[in-house]
Amino acid sequence: MSKMKLLIPVLVGLFIISEIIPAQVAKDFDTVLGNWLTAKGDAKVQIYKKNNKYYGKIIWLKTPNDEHGKPKVDKENPDESLKKRPIIGLEILTDFVYDGDYTWVDGDIYDPKSGDSYSCKMYLSKDYKTLEVRGYIGISLFGRTETWKRVDD
Repeated sequence: MSKMKLLIPVLVGLFIISEIIPAQVAKDFDTVLGNWLTAKGDAKVQIYKKNNKYYGKIIWLKTPNDEHGKPKVDKENPDESLKKRPIIGLEILTDFVYDGDYTWVDGDIYDPKSGDSYSCKMYLSKDYKTLEVRGYIGISLFGRTETWKRVDD
């Protein structure tokens, strides 16, 4: 009977832990959601979730129009059929998945200034205020990291 008395609190404790841990992990998944000012301060990117993956689109440009006063378009895109897409609204972060410890991986980043795409990882600071975005070719050792800042709008 004493084993049974010991077993019940252990099972209750395991049940409580099993409810708390998934809730915390689920909360961590979405901490990247929101609006981010790029490193140079010339664009804002909104990170959002669809189909359990994370994406980001440009929602603001410091200089939204070209030299002719028209909205900037994706003129550097290597695909001729995409060159007329507006930069504002352009999805530049695609297919990220949460990897734990405030890290999102297996995504890609598109650079509309060059028309190039890169593999990408994102690392969120523990205070949720900065996001390190690392684009790379092949392995992440060969790449570049920018630090984006969270913005409220």
